[in-house]
Amino acid sequence: MTVEIRNPANPSEIVGTYPTITADNVPVLIKTARAAQREWAKMPQTERGKMVDAFLNGLEARSEDIARSITREMGKLIGESRGEVAKAIGEGRATTRRATAPIGEVLPSQKPGTVVYSTRRPRGVIVGINPWNFPFSTPIRKTIPALLYGNAMVLKPSINTPGAAFIMQEVADATLPKGVFQIANGSGSIGGALTSAIGVDAISFTGSVGIGRIVAQAAAANLAEISLELGGKNPVILNDASNLDTALDQIYASAFAVCGQRCTAVSRVIVRREIEAEVIKGLAKRAKAAQVGDGLAAGTTVGPLMGEKARADVAGFVQRAKAAGAHVAAGGEMIAQNDGYFYAPTIVSNVTPDMEIARDEVFGPVLAVIPYDTPDDALAICNDVEFGLAACLYSEQTPLVERFVAEAESGMLHVNCGSFPEDHTPFVGVKNSSLGVGGSNGPSTLHFYTQEHTVFRKGQA
Repeated sequence: MTVEIRNPANPSEIVGTYPTITADNVPVLIKTARAAQREWAKMPQTERGKMVDAFLNGLEARSEDIARSITREMGKLIGESRGEVAKAIGEGRATTRRATAPIGEVLPSQKPGTVVYSTRRPRGVIVGINPWNFPFSTPIRKTIPALLYGNAMVLKPSINTPGAAFIMQEVADATLPKGVFQIANGSGSIGGALTSAIGVDAISFTGSVGIGRIVAQAAAANLAEISLELGGKNPVILNDASNLDTALDQIYASAFAVCGQRCTAVSRVIVRREIEAEVIKGLAKRAKAAQVGDGLAAGTTVGPLMGEKARADVAGFVQRAKAAGAHVAAGGEMIAQNDGYFYAPTIVSNVTPDMEIARDEVFGPVLAVIPYDTPDDALAICNDVEFGLAACLYSEQTPLVERFVAEAESGMLHVNCGSFPEDHTPFVGVKNSSLGVGGSNGPSTLHFYTQEHTVFRKGQA
């Protein structure tokens, strides 16, 4: 069986045809991974590191192929796709450097002549389930630490954007032992078969809260470790800025990069009431200047949404916000171009914290502006949602900065900068944005991809 992938900027264009599997193939994948992992885990860490470096080098050599595949399959600007590939390679290299750090610790023993220490071993077979919006960087965040720490990876790409994963498989076949990296391309039923399969030791999932709950239930049945990276409703508190234009540039970029289809995209601007009108005017000006079109076309600044359902969902959010009393200061309309799934960058004002558009994840090019009067109000609005992924504050006032860092209920906190994480840092959320130890980036990957053991070693009697 195969699946055809179409260009969301021009749906009549077929950009790829890829093979798919069925649920019946899953046990064979897991068995193959288990056998390969046993041998892979015996290899010294430094030798695995050399092979993973070769894997990354091979991917870097295919950077342009991967970037063009991303843009043609999900629509983001070619510059954004190239940036995704470069950042993913950078994150992978940061992980390889970290993998040679000391693991474990020596502990004092209660018994004479006994040495006690902790160490860590590979978990075994990892299943990585990935979203469509970052079809290369998210798989890399899961795959590189899994391999470095001695695991085998079975990777399920989104059936909507599988091209990058197939290139990963080609490079893996040339650089890694057979079976330590396999892809499982198929519908959502394949994800269900993978997460419930006997022999899976850990599951790293990135996607919606609803599907995340299903994954958690499936993992619990087999007592598999889980790492869930879920949704966001990410705020910016804009209190004051030494240069308001620079701040608005950063906020606009954080909101509308990848057409707003990022889990860390800013979707709420919680603005001090005294500067609300100026901020709305500035954001609307930037939105109206956007060039919406094909991500491969020169001059395009905002690409298409992923599909017709995604565009209809975004339009529905805006329509319901207007019906609830909000005002559209810019955008708020579909754009006709090659039958593509385009929607104008949209600024929605006169929003109150109880409105749907202020609380639920839109996952599109829509930014809601909510005024506040006091810092207490700002932090209350910031935290009064089910999500807690990324939050930003713009302020030169030290007491407010300190309160934000201490009180904002988000895993990643950005002060006077946009919501873009760095290569070597943990990618973490709280509340309904995350569950389990970090499985994608930063030092906490060690705790997800390895299992802790304690050794009690007594000398000869």
